[in-house]
Amino acid sequence: MDGIASILIVDDNPKFLQDALPMYGYDVTVARDGLEALKILSNETKFDIILLDVMMPNMDGWETLKAIRKNKKTERIPVIMITAVSEDQKVVTGLKIGADDYIVKPFVLPNLLARIEAVLRRSKWQQESLPKTDINLNKNANIDALTPKEKEVLSLVAKGASNQEIADKLFVRDVTVKTHLNSIFKKLKVTNRTQAVLLAIQMNLIN
Repeated sequence: MDGIASILIVDDNPKFLQDALPMYGYDVTVARDGLEALKILSNETKFDIILLDVMMPNMDGWETLKAIRKNKKTERIPVIMITAVSEDQKVVTGLKIGADDYIVKPFVLPNLLARIEAVLRRSKWQQESLPKTDINLNKNANIDALTPKEKEVLSLVAKGASNQEIADKLFVRDVTVKTHLNSIFKKLKVTNRTQAVLLAIQMNLIN
């Protein structure tokens, strides 16, 4: 897998996640309902995690989750439920069916990224392929060394902005944004955008 986690997004309105997650180093496949997801999974089970929306046409998230857990080929794939329903009983039911985590819409992207990272850390894939990516162990990160501009860039990254969007907002060139990001990665001793954002959140640099 070359260190890239593969995510199956099951959502009838996937554009936000479909556009945002690849910027954080994830390989993304999209299914627009549960039936399409199960069809994809019947042909391909390489996915490291599934983001599963609850409210969908044809087959909702709960029924899709049941089918995933009943299939020997897919039963161990981690699943994060994405729901606009916040009733405790339904969330508990989902966890009992076999969801690994859930997040309630509307959500902040860094929150979802943190949940994805946490679920992957608990999975066999994370343990075997990314043993050094646990940002909690990175005690040498130099947050104080970040310049105000670098903190601004990092904050925009956390909101899901692309390099070009950051450049447009800050009135700089794309290459300047890349330079800031390289400096941020070096100072925080991380290797990608996701790790930088999660570390900054943990250290209360951004919300």
